[in-house]
Amino acid sequence: MADETPAAAPEQQAAPQMKVLAQFIRDLSFENIAAQKGMQGNAEPDINVQVGLDAKKRPVENQYDVTIKLNIEAKSKADDAKIFVLELDYNGIFHIENVPDNQLHPFLLIECPRMLFPFVRRIVSDITRDGGYPPLNLETIDFVALYRSEITRRAQAEAAQATVS
Repeated sequence: MADETPAAAPEQQAAPQMKVLAQFIRDLSFENIAAQKGMQGNAEPDINVQVGLDAKKRPVENQYDVTIKLNIEAKSKADDAKIFVLELDYNGIFHIENVPDNQLHPFLLIECPRMLFPFVRRIVSDITRDGGYPPLNLETIDFVALYRSEITRRAQAEAAQATVS
């Protein structure tokens, strides 16, 4: 029987670790345009949600800022008049260890936003409800697809820039 000692075992990479150190609203704006203009009635809204992500290294070792940026615009389907606009920047501070450098970028822009999203969804629901509308419950965001489309967009922009130069 072979003696299994830690020295004899092949070196294994430690499992990735992520801790949410803090999360907060960095910026929030809700413009109730329908109320400002005195619009009446229950117009059926057409809601457009735009999602942006940002991540950057903090001065402290293994700490990163990750921000989900939402821009939500509701327009009347009948006449295309704006009903409300909600802009939210929600930030999380993460301590991340044991993630290889080549996987850190997707980790920051996929896994970290997944941790923040339930809180973002709740804020959007509360703000729209408190603004006098039915609560807007955001659909789950596919951060993997969002990441892939951003990488594709950047590659196409770089290719277009290379052909112009």
